[in-house]
Amino acid sequence: MTEPHTSSEPDLSYSPPARKKRWWVPVLAVALVGVGWYLFAGRQHAATSKGAGKPAPPPAPVLALPARKGDVGVYLNGLGTVTPLNTVVVKSRVDGQLMEVRFREGQLVKKGELLALIDPRPFQVQLTQAEGQMARDRELLRNAQVDLERYRLLWSQDSIPRQQLDTQESLVRQYQAAIKIDQGSIDNAKLQITYSRITAPVSGRVGLRQVDPGNMVHASDTNGLVLITQLQPSAVLFPIPEDSLPPVLAKLKTGAKLGVAAYDREQKQKLADGTLLTVDNQIDPTTGTVRLKALFPNLNNELFPNQFVNARLLLEVKRQAVLVGTSAIQRGPQGTFVYLVKPDRTVTVRPVTVGVVQGDDTSITAGVNEGELVVVDGAERLREGSKVDMRDPTKAGRGRGKNGQAGQGAQPGQTGQGTPAGHGPGAAQGGQGNLANPAGPGNQAGPGSQAGYGAPAVPQGRGGQNAPAARQAQ
Repeated sequence: MTEPHTSSEPDLSYSPPARKKRWWVPVLAVALVGVGWYLFAGRQHAATSKGAGKPAPPPAPVLALPARKGDVGVYLNGLGTVTPLNTVVVKSRVDGQLMEVRFREGQLVKKGELLALIDPRPFQVQLTQAEGQMARDRELLRNAQVDLERYRLLWSQDSIPRQQLDTQESLVRQYQAAIKIDQGSIDNAKLQITYSRITAPVSGRVGLRQVDPGNMVHASDTNGLVLITQLQPSAVLFPIPEDSLPPVLAKLKTGAKLGVAAYDREQKQKLADGTLLTVDNQIDPTTGTVRLKALFPNLNNELFPNQFVNARLLLEVKRQAVLVGTSAIQRGPQGTFVYLVKPDRTVTVRPVTVGVVQGDDTSITAGVNEGELVVVDGAERLREGSKVDMRDPTKAGRGRGKNGQAGQGAQPGQTGQGTPAGHGPGAAQGGQGNLANPAGPGNQAGPGSQAGYGAPAVPQGRGGQNAPAARQAQ
């Protein structure tokens, strides 16, 4: 059987269809590569353009002041209580009816001033009786003395016995004793009359009246008539830690008078100045403190009994210490530091050792020298090497009014307010602003012919419209 003829050569009749099916593959690959490159290059260009177009951060506005030298006091603080030197409950020393009250509640009285009157008539009657009894006994004594002289003469003539003379001498002595008793009764009656006039035992302020006129008062009454509290001078008792006691005792041993100032609860207003009087004789083991007593003249009655005050004892004064603003002190993980402004208008971090804090000033024991510029405002956005724009401390927070007074701008982090501008009618008040947030809305100018200028920066006002600072409304 004959096998079919086979040929090893490819059939050329099928080649065109194969080439027709594969020609688009390389074209598609090239197109995909091109699109990918285009997208990648576009992103790189956009990123480069975005990075190149980003402006450099502007210098941070700060307020820097030079460190200076000055005196700073070392204080010991304590919460004290105003304690009067004398508190007296005025009571009646006799029994009787209260006739008059000569004081007003809350009145300041002097020592010996008449406060009240008790009915003196019963004591006047007793005085009259005592005086009559004394007159009677005096005449009896005179008669007994005359008889005694007679008996002595008769006894010298041996006309009477010695016993009769001795009896007469004893009678004279009895009458003399009766005269003394009568004198005591008279003095007692006069004293009762004196006690019927109730006077102030000390100078001070009287409290509320406890008994009304017309009532019977007794010497045994517990409440008394009124309470008098001495105000001038007044004392303040305040505690200090026991660790602070040795330097105080050392100062007292030298005879130094340590000044004490009394402030209100918020320690903003000084009430009075005084001196340290003494130190208690023992330490309270429960609190570890010792009480000190200061004396205040209290001439204007600034201190009130049982008032709570903040006592500040001036222990010593450090001379020529380096001082910076308290707001310049920054705290971080490495401790306390400040930002110093270098000549190239950049800042550097300088660690410091803080000493005594007195009000808005803080003494620096190490880290800052006199004259170095220390940032006191605007340090919250600073870093090592940050560029700063220094504000003029003499013009910071000050605006101007047109033809009028200068407006008060914002201090660092505080709200400022402009003053009325111009002298013409309808002058309005400038807007309020806050330098701490310059991006906030401003305050619209008030109605009127002229409006005052606000803070010198773009302020944050309380109005509902945006307006730049130092804007004039015609």
